[in-house]
Amino acid sequence: PPAKSSRMALLQAEVVTHQRKRLDCARKMYSLRFPGEDVSALTMAQLRGREGARMKRVYAAEAERTGVYWDRRSYDPNDFDSGTPINQALTAASAALYGIAHAVIAGLGFVPALGVVHTGTDRAFVYDIADLYKAEIAIPAAFDAVAEAKGKPHIEVRRKVRDAVVEKRLMQRMVKDLQYVMDVPEEELYSDVELMLWSELEVISAGVNWAEEEALQ
Repeated sequence: PPAKSSRMALLQAEVVTHQRKRLDCARKMYSLRFPGEDVSALTMAQLRGREGARMKRVYAAEAERTGVYWDRRSYDPNDFDSGTPINQALTAASAALYGIAHAVIAGLGFVPALGVVHTGTDRAFVYDIADLYKAEIAIPAAFDAVAEAKGKPHIEVRRKVRDAVVEKRLMQRMVKDLQYVMDVPEEELYSDVELMLWSELEVISAGVNWAEEEALQ
């Protein structure tokens, strides 16, 4: 499995700690949200602004499509029950999507805490990747669940997210999208694992008794 190697974690750490590479990676993420638009020269502030405007349009379009009343995204993470049905459904749909993204990230050997757009939490990279698909998967599922008014929307929405994930082959797409945004060649993702030792500016073989070399010096 790819996660048997540390290669993806090391590659990710290099991207996150290098300002230019991190911005390039963020632009790739946003390019997946804005197909056909050129975001190659936008700053992070410009990207955030464009994404905010896009999400407003997405919520409004879904409300019009389903007939569900929409005011704004509002929720208390410490009091789920205080939210409106649509906000509860959106929170539940997002949580389901986070779980799927977390599984794919960990399965490939990336580090969930090393976010590119998000930072500061143990799931920052999970939020980065899940956000690529919210407008396509989570938000329509939430509005459909509330519009159908069957049972509890925050329970029904998880089934809808599950069905959309299967129908759209989302996990396979996540793998390809992670390869794209992190610039991972296909052969690198699935190459054999080799245990090495770090030695300042290089890596050297493990499983060797290096005491003999030290004695010669």
